Amino acid sequence: MPAFLALVAEPLFLLADSAIVGRLGTVQLAGLGVASAALATTAGVFVFLAYGTTASVSRRAGAGDLLGALRLGVDGVWLAVLIGLAAATTLILLAQPIADAFGASGPATDQAVTYLRISGIGVPAMLVVMAATGVLRGLQDTRTPLVVAVAGFSLNIVLNVVLVYGLDLGIGGSALGTVIAQTAMALSLVAVIVHALHRQHGKALALVLRPHPGGVLAAARDGVPLLVRTLALRAVLLLTTWVAASGGDVTLAAYQVSATIWTFLVFALDALAIAAQALTGYALGAGDVERARRLTALMVRWGVGCGVVLGLVVLALHQVLPVLFTEDPLVRRALAAALVVVAVQQPLSGFVFVLDGVLIGAGDGRWLAVAAIAQLVLYVPVVVLMQAADVATSGLWWGFGAFMLARGLLLGWRARGDRWAVAGATR
Repeated sequence: MPAFLALVAEPLFLLADSAIVGRLGTVQLAGLGVASAALATTAGVFVFLAYGTTASVSRRAGAGDLLGALRLGVDGVWLAVLIGLAAATTLILLAQPIADAFGASGPATDQAVTYLRISGIGVPAMLVVMAATGVLRGLQDTRTPLVVAVAGFSLNIVLNVVLVYGLDLGIGGSALGTVIAQTAMALSLVAVIVHALHRQHGKALALVLRPHPGGVLAAARDGVPLLVRTLALRAVLLLTTWVAASGGDVTLAAYQVSATIWTFLVFALDALAIAAQALTGYALGAGDVERARRLTALMVRWGVGCGVVLGLVVLALHQVLPVLFTEDPLVRRALAAALVVVAVQQPLSGFVFVLDGVLIGAGDGRWLAVAAIAQLVLYVPVVVLMQAADVATSGLWWGFGAFMLARGLLLGWRARGDRWAVAGATR
């Protein structure tokens, strides 16, 4: 439950931004759609900083080596800092060509560039939050990330209202507020890890906290398969956004909000995937393969059940939610139709995300990477058909549903076998 609440708080950053920026106009909301896709890709590409860290730390903790687990976590945080600095530099310098690549209208692209250049400053903090949260989850601590996430979300809303409306900074004020909130969250989580290390290591704390090139390189190497997996999955989302952008500002704006709501649902269901990562890694680290399998069956049932509940909620609110994000009647109509399709897909999403978490927790990254590439290849013809047919926003989500179905079939096949369940402190 703490993991669920913490994960739900994260997409609330974008939901709050969308609600606040949406009141500025359709062009600003469309621009946020482009910027959000680029930022989500930047964060999503490096999600292995959280997932890989959770898996490795939980395995080591399950084997009884708490200090070793914390050391792995420190290496992961340093890797997040290095990657974050490089990603921030790239995003700030290349904001214009990145925004242009989506093919949105000129005014919407200008808004996206403004948001990207400011929000890029917060990318290192965003990645540190991911890595530090992964460490704490691996240690079975989901409450601390919850407290930090709720505090960060609350701060983000206050800053956005003040900067966007109070100081009349427009979409740039929204980006600046999010940067400040993310930085505060990163500092808070790192302080918790440092305190835990002090209890375990005492006077030699400085030796543990300093960068260890070998450990950082090992963390980077172990994250490569998950990086490949994530790149393939992000490519699917970027292709879908590209098709939406080609349909005009109304289609793109409706897709932006529906994608943000979908992301909210993803994070809600991903709470079970996080549990799957931590519990699977811990059980396999302790050498208990049978327990890992029992937990997998239990969490799959929870995933499908929660997907049904979330789908019913979205279906009941599909006419209400659009009113919260835009005053444009065309965008509202397109968004309402899209949310019906999003709602129908939630049980499948629950099944997919839980099994993905199980295999990540088991360290089965290489297979996940190959499977993700195969899914991307299968999705390309669907993208071509959607582009040629000039589908509405709801049609985009039906096409994305075909991708999710292929993903579910592959993950289900892998989970039925035995090769993913390798016991021990390391895989």
